[in-house]
Amino acid sequence: MASSLQSSPPSSKNTYQSHKNHMMKTEQGFHHHHHHQNQVIVVIVPFPAQGHLNQLLHLSRLILSYNIPVHYVGTTSHNLQATLRVQASWLHLRHPVASLLHSLSSSARRLIVIHDSLMASVVQDASGIPNAETYTFHSVSAFTMFLFFWEAMGRTSIPIPNHTHLPKQVPSLENCFPPQFLDLISAQYEFNKSSKGTLYNTSRAIERPYMELIERIHCGKKHWALGPFNPLEVVQNKSSLESSSSIIRRHFSLEWLDEQEENSVMYVSFGTTTTLTEEQIKEIAIGLEESKQKFIWVLRNADKGNIFNSNEEEEEGVGTEQILPKGFEERVKLRGIGLIVREWAPQLEILRHSSTGGFMSHCGWNSCMESITMGVPIAAWPMHSDQPRNRVLITEVLQVGLMVKDEEELVRASMVENGVRRLMATKEGDEMRRKAMKLRSVVQESLDEGGVSRLEMDSFIAHITRL
Repeated sequence: MASSLQSSPPSSKNTYQSHKNHMMKTEQGFHHHHHHQNQVIVVIVPFPAQGHLNQLLHLSRLILSYNIPVHYVGTTSHNLQATLRVQASWLHLRHPVASLLHSLSSSARRLIVIHDSLMASVVQDASGIPNAETYTFHSVSAFTMFLFFWEAMGRTSIPIPNHTHLPKQVPSLENCFPPQFLDLISAQYEFNKSSKGTLYNTSRAIERPYMELIERIHCGKKHWALGPFNPLEVVQNKSSLESSSSIIRRHFSLEWLDEQEENSVMYVSFGTTTTLTEEQIKEIAIGLEESKQKFIWVLRNADKGNIFNSNEEEEEGVGTEQILPKGFEERVKLRGIGLIVREWAPQLEILRHSSTGGFMSHCGWNSCMESITMGVPIAAWPMHSDQPRNRVLITEVLQVGLMVKDEEELVRASMVENGVRRLMATKEGDEMRRKAMKLRSVVQESLDEGGVSRLEMDSFIAHITRL
């Protein structure tokens, strides 16, 4: 099932694994690939953060549907983390990855290396392999990447078409990234130059104007909008889900959602890289209760370096009972209006559920795409990184969300209460739900035969398998 540089149980040590995916019905085509010199083999190298891991694992699944073998490369613990959540010092990978690439290249006509933009230095040795090609994956929106490129040019040299919506005020990147992360980004720049093209987890059905602007700025390379990566199929009811996933125990939050009315629940989650302060937790709790709207709140700390470390796992929900206002959890549970989740939650399944009518989110791009594809409007609370700019795309460009607070404001219970009520209990919120469902339909149609996203994926596969 797996070809590995080192196979071992998950641990806190740096172990490396190339996990050859064999999902769905494509498995039968891969067992003999080592015997065929004319095959194309794909190696995917993600950045070790859940939002990045998740997107590229879903991309692996899509490429596999074309009967192309895929190796998903990373530390053993991060590969397991991504696999378990597939619905859901890293730079030391360079030499093991180089060894793997050389090994695979001898049994392939062409070796395709798809790497996160932050992992370009890890795959730098691919440039010395004659039959290898590298492709850069950007884990953020095309809107955000266009702004980054445009600002690097001094906002000049390229006219913006009249039909392209570009807000006059765009959040600054100042203080959005820690200095160490900016250093990492800078260090990858030179290595990304050798890339043959760039990939995005978006669809031209959503972001066509910004993809076209990127293509005008970087006209010497090919660009593909291959998203959405996450699956879109909708489970109609509890029994159909149980029959299709009988070996997987259904999460308790979904059982709770089954008992709620359609579009009545606000899902609250701020991703895997955010730990809320005590003050923030208290203000959110008060705001949610005062809103008198139903909610599921994922209240947990940010992922640590290794989620399988037992001590870190124990700390995941430590102290939230004491931090929450006295009696809060008991009251909302007794009244049947709220559910607290202190562990990782199946976000796609929650967003897909008919009882979910809104998503209070940090606006990480993975969460934005999942919310868009499930037709759920967003109450935006950006924290850092690309999130403030994703918020602009969601609330001002696509108009499928509203802003609870920006990244610089101090949170107040009244902000949370107001944001929840606006989205869940007003005509304004109903209109956003209507727009979100319409956008969902547009995205789903783009994946049909002849649809723009389907054609884009077909184009990419044709390119990497060309003779």
